[in-house]
Amino acid sequence: MKQTLYQVDAFTNKAFTGNPAAVCVLPSPKDDEWMQNVAKEMNLSETAFLVKQQDGYSLRWFTPTTEVPLCGHATLASCHVLWSENHLSPQESACFHTKSGLLIAKKQQDWIELDFPANLSETTSTTAELSQALGVPIKTVLKNSLGYLVEVESAELVRKIEPNFTLLVNKFPQVIVTSIADNSSEYDFISRFFCPGLGINEDPVTGAAHCCLAPYWRNKLNKDEFLAYQASSRGGVVKVKYPGLDRVFLSGQAVTVLRGEILC
Repeated sequence: MKQTLYQVDAFTNKAFTGNPAAVCVLPSPKDDEWMQNVAKEMNLSETAFLVKQQDGYSLRWFTPTTEVPLCGHATLASCHVLWSENHLSPQESACFHTKSGLLIAKKQQDWIELDFPANLSETTSTTAELSQALGVPIKTVLKNSLGYLVEVESAELVRKIEPNFTLLVNKFPQVIVTSIADNSSEYDFISRFFCPGLGINEDPVTGAAHCCLAPYWRNKLNKDEFLAYQASSRGGVVKVKYPGLDRVFLSGQAVTVLRGEILC
């Protein structure tokens, strides 16, 4: 039976930028091996699989090598497909049952707001190995359930990082690097996310990373709302709202770039 598949660029309003994700809205559940094979075939940072339920959709995310418990850009891409392909009306919320609990998204004109769990970080010791792997001096290092969160001195350093991925994958498989944005920038902070442990050296734009960045920068900048930029080669924009407690609100835009069929 043919299965429609969409490729969507997320956290952007311009094709061929942001973070591409594949999205399959399945008529019935598929086995894990099939989903992992599709994700491997697509070879994108994430492929999302949705199945309609009475009170929303089940949602799972796969990288080319593994299933992950949370993915922001593929959730954003999934929302975009549900609304643009008329699975949901613009007035309906998108409700997803996931391994990270219930996630709810709302369409707000040209933006989509995701309600995600906050991911708090704890201070850990700065290691010479991590600095060596990133190739830059480290200002602050913390750790959370996603991996390491590293602040460096400037946005220029964030942009120029060329990590040693052999060192990273062995000891630091997931690392967020961030700094305050340039004074002349419209953004509050910028970041990059290196995740060779997931089979991707660098993720272009990462919603889950901003669930860690929101509490960190709220404490540093004493504000609740941010405009953030993930400075990968593709680049992407994330609106971040974190009033505290356990939820982060991430907003982004998305563009469909491909619609196809899986024939097996």
